[in-house]
Amino acid sequence: MERWQNQVAVVTGASAGIGAAICEELVKSGLRVVGLARRKDRIEELARTLENESGKLYAFKADVTKESDILNAFDWITNNIGLVHILINNAGVYKTADLLDGKTDSWKLILDTNLMGLCIATREAAKIMRENSINGHIIHINSVFGHYVSRNFKMNLYGASKFGITFLTEALRLELNAIQTKIKITSISPGVVRTEMLETSDVPKEIISAIPALDSKDVADAVCYVLGTPPHVQVHEIILRCIKEIL
Repeated sequence: MERWQNQVAVVTGASAGIGAAICEELVKSGLRVVGLARRKDRIEELARTLENESGKLYAFKADVTKESDILNAFDWITNNIGLVHILINNAGVYKTADLLDGKTDSWKLILDTNLMGLCIATREAAKIMRENSINGHIIHINSVFGHYVSRNFKMNLYGASKFGITFLTEALRLELNAIQTKIKITSISPGVVRTEMLETSDVPKEIISAIPALDSKDVADAVCYVLGTPPHVQVHEIILRCIKEIL
C-alpha cells in the first residue's frame, strides 16, 4: 500500500457499512479519501474519528443516481484535493423487486444506483487517470448474486444489476487493455454482509439474526489486499463468503 500514500481515492456510498469501512482502512493507510454519499454528515462524523491517522477523509454530498452530482464531485475533487488515483464503486441499493410483480420505480432505483452510477463514476475517474498517465485502480463492490441466480425471486432485479457489474468489469478490462493503459480493474463479490442496508431491508429480523454474515471490515480488508498487489498483478475477481454461509 506504500505507493498509494497521499494519493486520492474516491469511495461512493461512503456514509455507512462497507463504504465507511473502506474509507477508514484507506485513511489508516495514508491516503486522502473522498467519501461520496447523500448523508454527508455521516462521513464528516467518521472523518472526526480519523483525525489522528496518517491519511485524511473528506466528505462530499452526492447522489449517484444523478449524473450532475457525480460530475460536480469529480470537478470538486480535482480542483480541491488532487487527481484521482483510486475509485471504489461501492454505492448500491437493494429493493424487493421480482420480474412479474415488481414496481417500475424500484427497478429504476436499483439500475440507476447499482449500474448507471457506477458507469458514470468509472468513466470520470478513468478519464482523469488517462489524461494524466496515472496507473490507477478501479474497484467495483459486486456481490455473489452477480454470479448465480438466486431462488429468491424478490432479488431478481438486484441480481441482474450485479450480473451487470460482473460483465462491466471484464468489458472495462478489455477496453483498458485495448488502449494499452496500466489502469487496473477489480470486482469484489461478498456474500451476505451485516450492514445497515441488510438491517433496514424487508427481510424478517429473525432471519437476519440467524444468517451467517461477513463484517464490513472483511470487505475493506479485501480492498486493501487488492490495492497492495504489485503493479504487474491484476486481481480480476475476489469472492468472499462467511465460512458458514449457505446461500
